[in-house]
Amino acid sequence: MTIRTRLMVVTVLGLAAAMAVWGWVQLKALEETLDSQVGRKIQGIAETVGSYYQHFPTGAGLSALDEALKDHLQADQTLARIDVMTISQDQMDYVAGAGRVTYEWPSRQIEHMAKSPAPRWLKTETEGGPALGLLYPVMSEKERKTQVCIGVVAFSQSNAEILSRSRYLLIFTSAGLLLFSILVLAMIYRRLIGRPLGIIIHTIDESGKGQYVNRIPLDRRDEWGQLADHFNSMAVEIERVLEKNQELNRRLEVRVQEATHKVVQLQKQVNQLQQLTAMGYLTATLAHDLGTPLHSIAGLAKLLLEREGWQPDVKRKLELIVQQTQRLDSVIQNVRRATRLPEPHFEKVPVQELLNETLPLVEPMMQKSSIQLRVRVDPGIYPLVGDRYRMQTALLNLIQNAAEAMPAGGMVTVSACAVPSRKTVAITIQDTGPGIPAELMPKVFEPFFSTHPDEGMRGLGLSIVQDIVKGHGGEVEIQSKPGTGTTVTLHFPVANVLPSEQPQAKSV
Repeated sequence: MTIRTRLMVVTVLGLAAAMAVWGWVQLKALEETLDSQVGRKIQGIAETVGSYYQHFPTGAGLSALDEALKDHLQADQTLARIDVMTISQDQMDYVAGAGRVTYEWPSRQIEHMAKSPAPRWLKTETEGGPALGLLYPVMSEKERKTQVCIGVVAFSQSNAEILSRSRYLLIFTSAGLLLFSILVLAMIYRRLIGRPLGIIIHTIDESGKGQYVNRIPLDRRDEWGQLADHFNSMAVEIERVLEKNQELNRRLEVRVQEATHKVVQLQKQVNQLQQLTAMGYLTATLAHDLGTPLHSIAGLAKLLLEREGWQPDVKRKLELIVQQTQRLDSVIQNVRRATRLPEPHFEKVPVQELLNETLPLVEPMMQKSSIQLRVRVDPGIYPLVGDRYRMQTALLNLIQNAAEAMPAGGMVTVSACAVPSRKTVAITIQDTGPGIPAELMPKVFEPFFSTHPDEGMRGLGLSIVQDIVKGHGGEVEIQSKPGTGTTVTLHFPVANVLPSEQPQAKSV
């Protein structure tokens, strides 16, 4: 149901109710007026009869009164009965009177009249139709035990006919007035409500399509004008907000591009650091594995050269062996210098900032493996003291190990909390993987130890992590049980420690 229909229904119901109440009031007023006219007439008759009875209460007077009442009743067709009665101890006796119809006065009215002598009106039904009656007490100058009253009954049929005609006339006039009011309301609605409402709805629809420059063209001083002013003010504000939002979006795009570039550069730096770290371990291993036999060969060749009596060609070959071993040793040392990590740069690094720069680098790997990443950082943690990129390398290695342990998906939780007793911040990486068997736990930090021996060079991750944490003066703790996952905790020193307690720079 539309608002127009509701408004019309409510208005019609309101008008109908108002007209019904107004008509009822008018009919009641008319009925009271008609009854008042009849009442004055019969009250005059009662007063006249009562006065006569007071002056001529004798038998001859009553006979004359009786004849006079009959003549008056014949002359006035509206009178039904005139009775002169005496009331004694709730008993009623007729003294004189005349009647056109038979009628018995109600016993209740007689009882009230005996107890309280006062005029009493009543509407009743007679053989000749509806009538109006009056019991009028006769006030005597002498106190009497017997109460005298005059009863007059007059027909009110004409009053009923007048009321009936008035009722029908009121119904027809009210219906016509109501129909006329509906037509006027329909025209007023179209002018005062329909047209402005249509303009407002059209403008709002256009605004919903993105046309925020449209305004409601209503120049009025009523509620529609106020609504149009408010809407136009709101449209201006929305347009201003959209302009600011577009400007913010442009700035946000620039910042996203800058942040993306920064993340890419950070990823390159971390990858380079990981590659250098791995190459450093590989070079150190090769230097150890090749250096010892080379030194042995060079030492034996020198001992042989110290002996006398070698033929020239043999001595020359021994000298070549010594030269080549020295040359190989120089090559190995050059490779070690080339793969040595740069000197660490210690600075204050907020924990939240470290995680914000590191975790975006592992999002592609997490999404590819259907792994959920959850982060919990306690508030009020002091900043760390360390090399930003090396700490990121340690975190990336641990998260990568956790992801590789859950090829079918799982949960990786990264949390950070302060450890006041150790003046450190504990960064924990916890996974829901299969865990590490107890017999392999002592070997997890050994270089090149891996549970995947057939998948290329592995086993440097935890070893690199351990060296990075030790280089920062911290510790690594690992807890794991088969079937319950693995938890690795890194303890890094915080920035509020004394200068003498800060870790010394070390190469990893």
